[in-house]
Amino acid sequence: MNTPKKIHFVASQIDEAESVMSALQEKYGQHELTDADVIVALGGDGFMLRTLHRFLPAGLPVFGMKLGNVGFLMNRFRKNDLYERLNEADVVELNPLRMIAMTEAGNEAKALAINEVSLLRQVNQAAHIRILINGSVKVEDLVCDGVLVSTAAGSSAYNLSVQGPILPLGSEALALTPISPFRPRRWRGAVLPSSVRIRFEILDNYKRPVSATADAEEIRNVISVDVYEEKEITLKMMFDPDHSLEQRILDEQFL
Repeated sequence: MNTPKKIHFVASQIDEAESVMSALQEKYGQHELTDADVIVALGGDGFMLRTLHRFLPAGLPVFGMKLGNVGFLMNRFRKNDLYERLNEADVVELNPLRMIAMTEAGNEAKALAINEVSLLRQVNQAAHIRILINGSVKVEDLVCDGVLVSTAAGSSAYNLSVQGPILPLGSEALALTPISPFRPRRWRGAVLPSSVRIRFEILDNYKRPVSATADAEEIRNVISVDVYEEKEITLKMMFDPDHSLEQRILDEQFL
């Protein structure tokens, strides 16, 4: 039998999750973050994303367990056999997106996104956004509600809901997807190599303000946003072999 892993438990701030965490801590113990081998997160997909962001400096893999229905980024909840599950789990490594946004006030804001970076209009008028890929203008004036860049891991989330493509894990690709586009009429997005640098420039920004969001972190009144995959940062998620993220992303294409 493999050596039991040292676990650091975290839970979303709901009574059920905190009660379950107390029971698991009593059964498996609770190790300090600096001494742990793995983080076990109890909650939903949103909590999983927050956990990955919060504990990024620790460099530990995260094994999520969903209470109730199985979340896309979570494993099924079971109280027993946790040591065995952790030892047998598959590890998925992901690179997040880096967002660098410049605001009307001249401030620069940086953030990381595991799922997607999205730009959205702030008022009832459509946004006008210029899109550049590696410094070359590809869309001179996208008239839209917004636009997003998604990782493969996030491609079946918000990206899919706005008719973007699902990207298999390991595809080394990003999805660039417009949100309710009006012009150009026939442009419905692009699949790009993950090595590209994408730049969004907001046209007529005073009359048509736009916000930029990296997962849950929002920056208001942006005038330009640069997005690229941060190769220097690696996130690690753990999944039961019969519940792999790669297989579920593939299956989403046939639902």
